[in-house]
Amino acid sequence: MTKLSVNINKIATLRNSRGGNVPNLLQFAEDVQEFGAEGITVHPRPDERHITYKDAHDLKPIVTTEYNIEGNPIKKFMDLVLKIKPTQVTLVPDAVDAITSNAGWDTIKHQSFLKEVVAEFKNAEIRTSIFIDTDFNLIEGASKIGADRIELYTENYAKEFAKGNKKAIEPYIKSAELAHELGLGINAGHDLSLENIKFFKENIPHLAEVSIGHALISESIYLGVQNVVNMYINKLR
Repeated sequence: MTKLSVNINKIATLRNSRGGNVPNLLQFAEDVQEFGAEGITVHPRPDERHITYKDAHDLKPIVTTEYNIEGNPIKKFMDLVLKIKPTQVTLVPDAVDAITSNAGWDTIKHQSFLKEVVAEFKNAEIRTSIFIDTDFNLIEGASKIGADRIELYTENYAKEFAKGNKKAIEPYIKSAELAHELGLGINAGHDLSLENIKFFKENIPHLAEVSIGHALISESIYLGVQNVVNMYINKLR
């Protein structure tokens, strides 16, 4: 079964908008794991506008499943990850002022830099994943820098699926097949939802993990967190 990792950034956004500790981020992480989620994902940004660096530390003893920390490997981020030692670090090339991640890595242009970063995390026994587009050359580049996994950037799939274009899945299928041949594990994330996750899961070979936050939290407003987590798990089986 493909694992569901719940990105809890939006819970931190809601908390920060009012101050105080409502909703309780740590309790939410405990609850979604109790409801069946097999991982927790956070993406601390330099301005700490949602997940703070303190949150990332505080979550360490709370996460009893898999802990995935995403971010651009600036020094502050790398120091954080090396201190916490999560299950997985996902490297994302987001700009400081980006609202959300909007592109994968150019693993050819940044090969030397990424190779050093990946080696440092792997020396600390942290699984490394590279956020990436469906470009065969870039996927081969991810293999050459020594990454353990790739995370397919799925925004285009989600947009096209919503229009009824199911052929948009094809580049993702081929990318997953190539990644598997190269010895890379396959994760996926960005705009995956209850509407499009089942079709994605059914067609992508060797899909190890999906990271879902914005849609899952939005759907939970209407349907309830426990119900939505279990709906995702059922669609991922």
